[in-house]
Amino acid sequence: MRPLRFLHFTTFYPPYSFGGDATYLHRLCHALGDAGHEVEVVHCVDSYHLLHPGEPEIAYAEHPRVRTHPIESGLGWLSPLATQQTGRPLLKRKRIQALLDASRWDVIHYHNMSLIGAQTMTMDSARGPAVKMYTTHEHWLVCPMHVLWKYNRRPCEKPDCLRCTLHGRRPPQLWRWTGLLERASRHVDQFVAPSRFTARMHAERGFRRPLEVLPYFLPRNSWVHEPAPPRPHARPYFLFVGRLEVIKGLQTLIGLWDGVGDFDLLVAGSGTYQERLRAQAGSNPRIRFLGALTGQQLEALYFHALACLVPSITYETFGIVCLEAFAQKTPVIARDLGGLSEVVEESGGGFLYRTDEQLLEAIRRLAGSPALRLELGARGYDALLGRWTLDAHLKMYFRYLESAAARKFGRIPWESGEPASNAVPVNQT
Repeated sequence: MRPLRFLHFTTFYPPYSFGGDATYLHRLCHALGDAGHEVEVVHCVDSYHLLHPGEPEIAYAEHPRVRTHPIESGLGWLSPLATQQTGRPLLKRKRIQALLDASRWDVIHYHNMSLIGAQTMTMDSARGPAVKMYTTHEHWLVCPMHVLWKYNRRPCEKPDCLRCTLHGRRPPQLWRWTGLLERASRHVDQFVAPSRFTARMHAERGFRRPLEVLPYFLPRNSWVHEPAPPRPHARPYFLFVGRLEVIKGLQTLIGLWDGVGDFDLLVAGSGTYQERLRAQAGSNPRIRFLGALTGQQLEALYFHALACLVPSITYETFGIVCLEAFAQKTPVIARDLGGLSEVVEESGGGFLYRTDEQLLEAIRRLAGSPALRLELGARGYDALLGRWTLDAHLKMYFRYLESAAARKFGRIPWESGEPASNAVPVNQT
């Protein structure tokens, strides 16, 4: 197979990013670059600054075969607002079309499209067609709030989108009732979801296109190293890693921590809810906020933690934090909800809980039994080896791309060295 040319579209890309979807895309792009492919990424810096006025706190490594195209309209928040309200890249369209026309793409891969615009999926390069893939990192295709978080207070059990959007203090997206998303989805050749749960939720909420499952991965350079890293905290501790937002559920841990025992809770991350969380923790000396940390700093924290706690109170699409803990042979204790359940059940690398009592019991069992911690950590690590490696991910990734190419063109153009842009879709012959 010859080297391919990839064009990725996403709202957020490191360092102008917040969550696990951007981390996954960064890792994927670098892996594709390492394999000899040429990769370009289009992302919206205006959208990042809408939520984060300053510059990013953490730098990310660059790759010689990965080129980024940060979009800045010069009009600040007006660009993402216009896209959010219309579903179209109004103030970004000329730049996006110029980037599409700049090369002969083999693969165009869509990620978080919320502030890039659904209509972007209908746009093609003047140099010919490409295979188009979409990854459902969030539930944006079926949820204006992205995360199925109803009325800003509970997981969504039944759609009530207009009222929910108003309650969440976001402008209603009336374009969602025009059929734009359905029309745009017809231009995508392959949809993939990080978990079976996420694929099922899309189907249940009315998304009509088939979704295949493509779990996330963790690169080997994030795995446990020998010798062990220095201990970052003297006292025994449990670890929370994630954005400090209501849906991540840290507040549910803080409220219980006085009843846990003589263990600290270390919190790695930042977000819009952090001041309220700090206020909730008050002067509790056993709860420490560490702020946003680099991957290397997190590795040592994972390695020495008694367990990683994942208390999300809405539907995660997967759970990269679990893989990061498993990579350091550390077990997880996760809420039995959404994609998190799949990761823990398939690995055997920790406990699931539904009630505070079950959470406290899991914490006490792991804290009281070093042997159990080692056993569950080893199970998680073995599952990571077998299920969530880069090699396993890329094998599935290219299998889906090849199947989509065969359906679209009647053959796989790059197997013969032919650019996908030279091929004619079978429904246009």
